[in-house]
Amino acid sequence: MRVKKRSRHRKAVKFYSTCFGFREPYKVLVDGTFVYHLLTQGLLPADEALRDLLSASRTPVLSTSKCVLAELRRLGKSHAHCFDAASLLATTKCEHEKVVSAVNCVLSLIGDKNPEHFFVATQDADLREQLREIPGVPVIYGLKNSLFIEQPSVQQRKFAQLDEEKRLNMDISEYKKLLKAASEGKTADDEIESGGEQHKRSISSLVKNALGVAEKSKFKRNRAKGPNPLSCRKKKPKPQSSGAQDQGPKADGESKRKRVRKRKSHKDNKQAEAAN
Repeated sequence: MRVKKRSRHRKAVKFYSTCFGFREPYKVLVDGTFVYHLLTQGLLPADEALRDLLSASRTPVLSTSKCVLAELRRLGKSHAHCFDAASLLATTKCEHEKVVSAVNCVLSLIGDKNPEHFFVATQDADLREQLREIPGVPVIYGLKNSLFIEQPSVQQRKFAQLDEEKRLNMDISEYKKLLKAASEGKTADDEIESGGEQHKRSISSLVKNALGVAEKSKFKRNRAKGPNPLSCRKKKPKPQSSGAQDQGPKADGESKRKRVRKRKSHKDNKQAEAAN
């Protein structure tokens, strides 16, 4: 599996885990069309292929329903191998006394909010389109010898956003409880106050006190600091050696002079040989 495709699948699984509470081991509801695709493309064992797709640490639980099995049985010998493979999977109980179509059975098991947290694996395009409108239903499908997870639809993302805003906002019942707790705290404080004077407070201040919110911000701005005092100290003069102090300026001048070495010329060498 390519890196980009794997990262997209991980983001989709993380979205459903964070917003809708999906947990391992994941449950995968399989219909007859998906079983047929797995067998024809050789994506076996199916649980390992789905585990790799979901990047799960535990093997997912594959299940089907009795209505799906009944539909595969009615297809006859051409789909006998699909029926045998699907009968090996776990069977999810559906509340159908009479056998219904696989699409209706899957939709009834999912319901309005998918309380069982099923991943639905199907190749049926109409069923996939209907599942996109239900919040919290990840859909798995196959293309040739690869498996994919559909990215969350616009309806699912909007539902997750509204659900998060609802959890962040305060309900009316909770608001009344906070007001009651704040008023009780106010009477207790008024009894302690000297002189018995009662101060009127607004509803917002009561709620803030009940929530423990400070009126003023506790954060301070980082102001510009002065220079390091150690870097501002004056440098101490270097102590002079005792020998240099005794000789005085003459010794200093002589020490600064450099000895120049004269290079002998060719004539000087001849004169020296003649003298010898």
